[in-house]
Amino acid sequence: MPPLPPLPPLPSLLAVLAHPDDESLLVGGTLAQHAASGVRTAVVTATWAEDSHRAAELADALDILGAGAPRMLGYADARVPQSAPGRPRLCDAPIDRLVEDIVRHIRAVRPDIVLTHDAYGQLTGHPDHRQTHRATLLAIAASGLEHLYPDAGEPWRPAAVHMATHPHSAIADLGPLLSRVGKSVLSVPDILADVTCDVRQWLDQKWAAITAHRSQVEGERPLPGILTRLPEDVRYRILGTEHYTSLTAPPRHSPAGSSA
Repeated sequence: MPPLPPLPPLPSLLAVLAHPDDESLLVGGTLAQHAASGVRTAVVTATWAEDSHRAAELADALDILGAGAPRMLGYADARVPQSAPGRPRLCDAPIDRLVEDIVRHIRAVRPDIVLTHDAYGQLTGHPDHRQTHRATLLAIAASGLEHLYPDAGEPWRPAAVHMATHPHSAIADLGPLLSRVGKSVLSVPDILADVTCDVRQWLDQKWAAITAHRSQVEGERPLPGILTRLPEDVRYRILGTEHYTSLTAPPRHSPAGSSA
């Protein structure tokens, strides 16, 4: 029997997310899987200063996931102004400046796929998540256009954006836990979660990255702390699948004679 053809390589990834720990909680398994295959992965984090304790935790988590060094935009968390002293809150920053910041990283990394938050801002609807979602979609559109932000690097257009989300059918365990601590639960119809990643093979890495965010594990309301207090089987059931809503760009080169 002839050998099977090699599997196609996995696409390179850039995750653009709001806070330290979002990368581990929302896309950690996907990042670990892709890094293990040898492709480029990187993470942009919109909030918290580079000299903060959460930046150090982020560096540890990214090292575990194989996603390189932190790329921090340094805006303040909407609910923790002291997270970046002297800098505007992410939600108050001029959108054009935020888009340019993200374009600069897209052009530097040149990813095939960008990962970010969904339009709800995940289950809890955090305003920083929503702002990051909006700015990332604008940045993806702008990053391939040479006359937009010409000082931010050579143009690059990712092939797709995958927005981390939670379908209705996947929140049976997590939804009540969030409601119990006064958080909203914003899930989407299952049909909108059109990319599903089974990350159980990388769960140990994902959990190690989550717990690297030590300040969040110690809290009562942050999700890492909530997960820490769960039985292991329930925790792994929650974390073992990552869901996305995908937007795919048109082909970079259309066949001759085709029309839009």
